[in-house]
Amino acid sequence: MIWQTAHTLPFFLLMAAMIMGVLGGLSVGSLHFFKRSGQSRTNTLYALLLISFSFTLLHNILILSNFYGFFPQYKFFPIYFTHAFGPLLFFYVKCNLYPAYQFKSSDSKHLILPLLQWIYMWQVFLLDKNTKLQFDRSFYNPFYGALEQALYLSLFVAYLFFAWRYLLQRRQQPASLLECKQFWYLRKLLKAMGLLFAAHALFVIFDFVAYEFFSSDLRSVKLHVGIGALTFAAMVYWLSVYGFQVLLWGRRVFGKK
Repeated sequence: MIWQTAHTLPFFLLMAAMIMGVLGGLSVGSLHFFKRSGQSRTNTLYALLLISFSFTLLHNILILSNFYGFFPQYKFFPIYFTHAFGPLLFFYVKCNLYPAYQFKSSDSKHLILPLLQWIYMWQVFLLDKNTKLQFDRSFYNPFYGALEQALYLSLFVAYLFFAWRYLLQRRQQPASLLECKQFWYLRKLLKAMGLLFAAHALFVIFDFVAYEFFSSDLRSVKLHVGIGALTFAAMVYWLSVYGFQVLLWGRRVFGKK
C-alpha cells in the first residue's frame, strides 16, 4: 500500500478519522451492553454489531499504517469480522420487530461463517512468526481473500434485503404509537446502511475488476485508497450515531418489553 511508506497530511487526517470511528464505535457499542430499555438480546445484538464493525475498522487501520510490517507477530490477530455483519444486523431488526420471537436450532446456520472466520484468524495468528508471514489474502480463501469479500458483499446484501422485507411485513400489521416510532428508527437504520454499503461495495468491486481484468492496482492510488477506507468508516460512524440516538431516546422508542 502506497500510504505505508508515504506519511503525508492526508494520511494523518485519514488515520485520525478512522481512529475516531473506532473509539466512537467501541464506546457506543459497549454502552449497549448496559442499556436497560428495550430487550436485553437486541441491545446485545446491536453492541456486537457495532463492536464487530469497529474492530474490523481497526484492522483496516493496522493494514494501512503498516503496523503488521513493524510488528509481524500480531498479524492475523482476530479482529476481522466481515461475516458477522449481516447476521447481527438482520437479527437485531427481526428481534425488534418481533419481540416474542424465540431463537431456534435452525438459526445456528447463520453462525457458521462468522465462527469459522474467527477460528481461522485465531489458527493463523497462533502460528510461529515465520510461518504466519507466509499467509496473506488469497483468491479462494473464504475467510480472508477475494472469495471472502465476495461472500461478505453478497451475504450482507441478502441479510439487508430480508431485514427490509421483515420491516415492510410488520408495518402492514396494526401497530401502536411506540411501534410506529420503532419502524421509523429501523427504517432509517436500514436505508442509511444500504446507501453506505452500496458505496463501500462499489469501491471493493471496482478495485477487484481493475486488478483482475485490467492489471491495474488501484491500491497504489492514494485518493482511491483513502475514499475506499472512508466508505467503510462511514458505516461505523452511522452505526455509532444511530446507536447513540437509541441510547438517548431508547426508553421512548424501544421501550421495555
